[in-house]
Amino acid sequence: MAILDFITSRSSLPQKSVTNTLSLLNEDATIPFISRYRKEATGNLDEVQIAAIVKFKAEYEGLEKRKQTILKAISDQDALTPQLQAAITAVQDLVKLEDLYLPYKKKRKTKADVARDQGLEPLAKMLMAQNSSNITSAAEKFTTPEVPTAERALEGAKDIVAEWINENQAVRTKLRRLYKLRAVVTSSVVKKAAEEEAAQKYTIYFDWEEKLQHIASHRLLAMLRAQNEGFVRVKVEVDKEKAFELTSGVIIKKEQSSSIPYIEAAIEDAHKRLLFPALSNEAIAAAKEKADESAIQVFADNLKQLLLAPPLGNKRILALDPGFRSGCKLVCLDEKGDLQHNETIYPHPPQKEIAMASKKVKSLVNAYHIEAIAIGNGTASRETEFLIKNIRFDRDVQVFVVNEAGASVYSASKIAREEFPNYDVTVRGAVSIGRRLADPLAELVKIDPKSIGVGQYQHDVDQSKLKAELDRVVESCVNGIGVNLNTASAALLSYVSGIGPALAGNIVSYRSEKGEFSSRKELLKVPRLGAKAFEQAAGFLRVPASENPLDNSAVHPESYSLVERMAKDLKVPLKELVGNQELISKITPENYIFEGTGLPTIKDILNELKKPGVDPRKSAKVFEFDPKVTSIKDLKAGMKLPGIVNNITNFGCFVDIGIKESGLVHISKLKNEFVSDVNAVVKLHQHVQVTVMEVDEARKRIQLSMID
Repeated sequence: MAILDFITSRSSLPQKSVTNTLSLLNEDATIPFISRYRKEATGNLDEVQIAAIVKFKAEYEGLEKRKQTILKAISDQDALTPQLQAAITAVQDLVKLEDLYLPYKKKRKTKADVARDQGLEPLAKMLMAQNSSNITSAAEKFTTPEVPTAERALEGAKDIVAEWINENQAVRTKLRRLYKLRAVVTSSVVKKAAEEEAAQKYTIYFDWEEKLQHIASHRLLAMLRAQNEGFVRVKVEVDKEKAFELTSGVIIKKEQSSSIPYIEAAIEDAHKRLLFPALSNEAIAAAKEKADESAIQVFADNLKQLLLAPPLGNKRILALDPGFRSGCKLVCLDEKGDLQHNETIYPHPPQKEIAMASKKVKSLVNAYHIEAIAIGNGTASRETEFLIKNIRFDRDVQVFVVNEAGASVYSASKIAREEFPNYDVTVRGAVSIGRRLADPLAELVKIDPKSIGVGQYQHDVDQSKLKAELDRVVESCVNGIGVNLNTASAALLSYVSGIGPALAGNIVSYRSEKGEFSSRKELLKVPRLGAKAFEQAAGFLRVPASENPLDNSAVHPESYSLVERMAKDLKVPLKELVGNQELISKITPENYIFEGTGLPTIKDILNELKKPGVDPRKSAKVFEFDPKVTSIKDLKAGMKLPGIVNNITNFGCFVDIGIKESGLVHISKLKNEFVSDVNAVVKLHQHVQVTVMEVDEARKRIQLSMID
């Protein structure tokens, strides 16, 4: 089975695991479902390993599709020999496949084509054979009115030879290796653009040189962005003498032949005109692909941490979207996140209605029994936080500053308009800030992940790969936590295994018309939600008020009978078993192994029974910035400040210290030792202590250190 060999050779996973996973994928099973509920079939593969199989499966299918296109194209030219067909069918690498196709690829008329039309291909073959004692004399036989001299004939033959050298697989393989090991990437400034203000952030790349093999992903992406914006020129080059030596070793067979000077000229021409441009582009494209993968992984790791940030839970929240001239938009939300009240207060300049704003906030906290206040971290955030913390409330109210990145994107989106058709974008934005505090995951799934602002060069990487990976991360987080079937939005439900946007809409419509679901089984009454979708989704959906306590757990309905048997063996009702750690500890897992259900699944079930439906996320904690620092002007080198990590890159992390600009902790300033992976030291939203190292007020850049 070719696909099996293709995937196992790239993933190093057991053949049986890959075979069974492919079978499940072909039955439209999702990654979360396979990972959670089919452990025996996959050999306990995790989501990352299953995602790798999905990726390699797509690569294999793309390769096979390309083979069929190429085979047809060559066949249409009546040039497909049995040997060539066998070679194309057997090849397992896209680059090598394209090398096989290169001589047959349709292209604009080349210098070699002109020479062939002039009847010079036999002379080119004589050159390549390197047997002629006097190639100039042999060339005179090919003179015509169109090719009047032997030198002109040899020049044309040389063009054909150069093309053959370019298409030679052994040559391309050796040169590719040279590019892989020794290529150097350089960038030089475009003089006319050097003085532009926008170019100044790229000054480091005005004269840069580095081995392509070692360049950090963020540097390569920055150089390529600078080139796309017209500020620098990027080149990839290798040692030309070494390249000539490698190619000569393949092409030149008889050093004493009279053909050698022409062969050497053809090698020189093939390098300059054909091989170097093609292989340089190929090398930079491969490096870019690698850099993309690194940047996408950084974004995915950050997104996962952001989505799994601690929720406050079902609390009554007053949310504020701060502003100066336009005022602070204020909303009150109930425990379910439903909007109860909204208005605008103007505590900051130019209106400066501090007393009136404070009185209004205090009144609303009492009227709506507010338990927490969420303040967006944008413009006027610190001033608004100062105002709120100076109000003496009659009840205990926690105050949180919430990252509002992407809130404006949500407020103008179709989802927001459908949720709040009678309110403007400012109200929707404030609601989003409040809901983010209650449950970051449930709210952030409504926003395009690229708009959340936790990436590195996310607009420069392959957008289809980025979307696929971010969608996988969101799907993993949603299913890993589980979703309340009776409170989840359509946006959240759409990420549940087996559901998707259409069925999510049907579930919400059914819920609106019939009322809350009383059990998981009732899902089967939703229009167009059949047995397959139910199988994929049920284990990830929670129904807290169901008569069956397993409906509020991660135990899949297909295993209910197994749990009922456990309860029966212990001679207790099912409800008494669920959540009773003492009883569960008496169960011997091996006693419940049967066909299709092995120890991994049984151990999962027992762990879930101990704490059914418990949210694995930690609880949100209040954080306070230094009250003396409200703008970049307040910063001085040597200051020690509390901060929150709000973005992680390959070269360090950015820390919110309570002002508009975030500061950078370079990877070299994370610890008093070498750090290779930033994520091994810090996590998104981690509370940290930093020291101000340098402040560039003009460029709004802040250098921080976490080294004590």
